[in-house]
Amino acid sequence: MALITVSGYPSSGKSQRAAQIKQHIEARLEDPSYVGPSLSVVVLDDGTLNIDRSSYNDSRSEKTARGTLFTAVQRNLAQNKVVIVDSLNYIKGFRYQMCCAARELKVRVCTVYVLAMPDLCKQWNSERTDGKAYAPETLANLLQRYEEPSSMVRWDSPLFTVSWTDEDVPADGIWRAITEGIMKPPNTGTQTVAKAPTDALRTLEHTTASVVSALVSEQVNSGSLGGITPVTLSPTLQVRITLPPRNVTLSELQRLKRQFVTLHKKAITLGTTEKGAVDWSEQSVADKFVVYLEENIKP
Repeated sequence: MALITVSGYPSSGKSQRAAQIKQHIEARLEDPSYVGPSLSVVVLDDGTLNIDRSSYNDSRSEKTARGTLFTAVQRNLAQNKVVIVDSLNYIKGFRYQMCCAARELKVRVCTVYVLAMPDLCKQWNSERTDGKAYAPETLANLLQRYEEPSSMVRWDSPLFTVSWTDEDVPADGIWRAITEGIMKPPNTGTQTVAKAPTDALRTLEHTTASVVSALVSEQVNSGSLGGITPVTLSPTLQVRITLPPRNVTLSELQRLKRQFVTLHKKAITLGTTEKGAVDWSEQSVADKFVVYLEENIKP
């Protein structure tokens, strides 16, 4: 349904704002006048994911923490959920990554920027008694590295800024963004790539080699030149190919086979952007190879 990314300095009050957002959304969902789909509201934060504040002390552990958070986001994104991500989310590349995951599933997105002065964040961090304070050097490093959200970029918009002086979040605007906002379709970079099965390369090599061998044998055994030629590869696999009125040599067929295999290896190793599932069965490979031969064998 929607992804709400809460971003801001460490110890800036993000969890308080996330709780306010959750409260407002749940109140509207329970209102008798609400006639939309049944939705649940989920808050993902470092505490619920067992990510300790010390994870931000060095880049290696922080990278693992972000991976844990992103996995949780992917697992929870759904048409029947509003997911609130209450974390630092201070790297614009990470916010973009979450936006792409949301667009892939066609859910709406918005960003809430919790604004507070660095000195206030340092003060509030030092006053924490819940065991969730950042080490002073870690806090200073995170403040310096923070990449502020911008309404000018698509992955941060629509953007709602909440100052430390505001008593509440802009609930009306956030509600409209997650229920009426534009659902941007996934672009090429966010589309799921169809992967070939693990035995696709073997099937490609084996089937094309079988077609070449069977085609040479059929020409020798039948003695005919040109026309529609049936080629039997196995008791359950047969193809028909239209040949020119001459003998097609083994070297010519092997050259075309190598070209065909090379063209299709990339789709197997890197995936393909073809729409729908790609059929890598022996019958499908044989049919495609026959079409390729008919188009490339010289008259």
